[in-house]
Parts: sequence; structure tokens; C-alpha cells
Amino acid sequence: MVEVCANGVESCIAAQQGGADRVELCAGIPEGGTTPSYGEIKVARRVLTTTRLHVIIRPRGGDFLYSDLEVERMAADIAVCRELGADGVVFGCLRADGSIDVDKNRYLMECATGMSVTMHRAFDRAADPERALEQIIDLGFDRILTSGQQPKAIQGTDLLARLNRQAAGRIILMAGSGVTEHNIKQIRDLTGLREFHFSGRESQASAMQYVNPNLYMGRPGANEAALDYTTARRVADTIAQLLD
Repeated sequence: MVEVCANGVESCIAAQQGGADRVELCAGIPEGGTTPSYGEIKVARRVLTTTRLHVIIRPRGGDFLYSDLEVERMAADIAVCRELGADGVVFGCLRADGSIDVDKNRYLMECATGMSVTMHRAFDRAADPERALEQIIDLGFDRILTSGQQPKAIQGTDLLARLNRQAAGRIILMAGSGVTEHNIKQIRDLTGLREFHFSGRESQASAMQYVNPNLYMGRPGANEAALDYTTARRVADTIAQLLD
């Protein structure tokens, strides 16, 4: 099962063309993914005819310690996703000590009743991954997106394998972060996991003929003369490695 992290409708279309089973639609990729706009979700739902649509519910970048007001917004965003026909949502809340915030996650799970729900990489910042795994299972999540608490999934294969044995089929573990056509088969073989999350993006030059070199819309020094999109070729090539 392959999920593509899609940073917009264009990437959703490419993921579908490349054969992805599912997309996780995100805005704010430089921040690790934030909730996309109403319009982005609506159009993505229209163009995705064979690929399932999951939407990240993350009101901001940074940590996963959320206030009551932030959780209220997350609940409203889940309602929007339901209204627009998303198949699933992706979220996760922690306490200040790095434990799973059972109460806030339970509330959001209730908001998402009937939808597929993934715990995102908030899990990778949990202080005790084994205990966190049991709590997430008890909460009723369908899967956990994780890199094995390392920057890249290929570095976290030992923990991924241990967690997969601990889960024993009670929840799906999905490997993500740095998964490419060059290592996806190795990650599968080392961990036993059967779901994978990757972006398959490539940089494409902006069509702008003039760019003010003294002005940045975001982080100074960023390359704002290029756009990164998922390509159908990279998605297909990555999937092919699993079928080899």
C-alpha cells in the first residue's frame, strides 16, 4: 500500500497517474505539513477518482502540544474534510512530557468517526514509543506514520521492526520520511512493513521571467524560482521497486 505526500492538486494528479493507492494532502511542506485550504481539498477530491484522499489536520508547524483553541480548529477542519468527501484524516496530539495526549486524541477520533485515521509523525516525538503504540491502538487509530523516531525511515528500521512485531496486526505501521525508489525495498525487507509514505517530488523551474532578487516571500535564501511537485514517473518507479 503506497501513500504519496501531496503538496497540492497537481501532485495529487501525478500520484494517481503513477499508481498511488492514497494521498496525504498537505500544505506547508517546509513546516512538516499543515492543513490545506478548503479549495485545495475540494478540487483534490474532484480529481482523485481512483486514489483515496487523506488530509493532514495540523493547524501549525512546530510541536504537537495543542491548546484547546487549536483542537477546536482541528475539529472544525475534520468536519470540513467530511463535508468535502475526504476518505480519511491525519493528526496527533502530545502532552508536554512527550506522552500521547489521550483526551485530545480521543476527542478528535470522535470527530472523525467513520473516517480512516492515521497518527502522523507526532509519534516520532513520543518519549516512550512502545507505550505510545499501545495507547494509539487503544484509541482506535488505523495506522501510524513513522520513521522509527529517526530523521529518515532507513535509519529507523530497527525500531520499526520491533514496533511491527509489538503491533502484531492490531494497527498498521507506515514507513515515511526519506523513502525513495532507492531504499523502499530495503526498508520493507528490514522491517516487514507493507505500507509506505513518500513524496516523489522533483523541482520544476518557475515560469516567472522576472524575480526581484532583494525580496523573499518566505525564508531568506530559499529558492523561490522553483516549484516542487510529485511526478508520476517517480511514483511509478518507487512502486515498481516493491513489485520487483
